[in-house]
This record gives sequence, C-alpha cells and structure tokens, in this order.
Amino acid sequence: MDRKTLDLRLQRIEDELPKITNALFAMRITDTEQYPLNYEEVSTDAAIRAERMACSLRSLIYAANIVPKATLMKKTAQVHGITITQENGMVAITLPGLLPKKRKPGRTSFLTDPLYYALETYVAENEITKFSDCVICFSHVYDQELSANRVRDYDNMECKMIQDTIAAFLMVDDSGILCDTYHTTEPGPADCTIVTLMACGQFPEWLKTHENHR
Repeated sequence: MDRKTLDLRLQRIEDELPKITNALFAMRITDTEQYPLNYEEVSTDAAIRAERMACSLRSLIYAANIVPKATLMKKTAQVHGITITQENGMVAITLPGLLPKKRKPGRTSFLTDPLYYALETYVAENEITKFSDCVICFSHVYDQELSANRVRDYDNMECKMIQDTIAAFLMVDDSGILCDTYHTTEPGPADCTIVTLMACGQFPEWLKTHENHR
C-alpha cells in the first residue's frame, strides 16, 4: 500500500473518533428508563462506529503483510474474551456482548473473524466429534444492572453468520433436518452471548437448568 492511500485510510479512522466521543456523551446523559429507544440508537451508533474502526485497522494490518492474520485473530479472540469449553458432551462458546442487529452490514465480521480462529485453534488442540443430530442454544445474557427495555426480539438478531461459523467446525450440518435451534434470554453480570451445542437427548436436562434464569 502506498503512503498516500495509507494516510487517507488513517484519516478516515481518525474522523470517526469525535463521532464516537459524541455518541458516548449522549449515552451518558440519556435516561435509559424514560428514553430506552434513544439510548439504543446512540449506543448502537457508538458500537457500529467502533466496530468499523476495529475492522478498518485490521485491514490495514493485513495490507502491510507484516502480522499474519491468524496471529492477529488469536490475540483479538483473547481480547474479546471468546471462550470455548467442553463438559458432559456439550460445547459452550461465550461471545462478548449481544449479537448485532440484522441488516447491519459488516458488523458480524467483527465477531466472526476472531471466532473462526478461536474455533480453528480449539479444534486443533482438542479432540472434537462433530455434532450430528443436535440442538444449538443461544443464551442472550443482558446486564442485570441496566434497563429491561433493552431486550430485543430474537428475530432481530444476526445469529445465522455466528451459527454458520460454528457449524464449520463443530457440526456435520446445520440444516433443519439435523439441527434444532433454541433461544433464551437471561440476566447476568454483563452483556454476553453463550452458544451451547448438545445432542438432542441432552436438551431437556439443559433446559431445566435454565428455566429459573429469567
């Protein structure tokens, strides 16, 4: 990449900084109880701008061809706090924050890129048998200290790209013939999304342990 192009891209990123600052200020002064929709709008704007900046910076790193993408994504997954665990035949994947809204171009790559490399590393280092007939459960965990008005409809969340990324490593196929999908909303200490894969026979017992989380 020539210097002129690099400077132009860096300038575009710099131009986003005051806009994010303004959005954060608006979040600070907005009453979340009285004006939940306003808070959602400004907080979403801040998040989208920050995620675009992160993706733009990643692209500049890739373009320089100095740091391998796998190395950067491994570090990004660690910073995000993406975790993958196995217990009793189930696999649980914890993602930072809530899943993005649908129809927000580019937002899923902020999560799917580091998730892909986290899964690739985990599968390489652990013995995994791909799930066939299974259930994939999305637990949408909302910060219990914030307004309940933040809770969104499940069909307004971008789950498909996350599921496709997970399926590439952990599932034989995520078609409706082999895979059932379940969503639940739970309170927690911070926003996050927990995706749990399990055999169909394990789902009733898993559901019992989550019935009182609402």
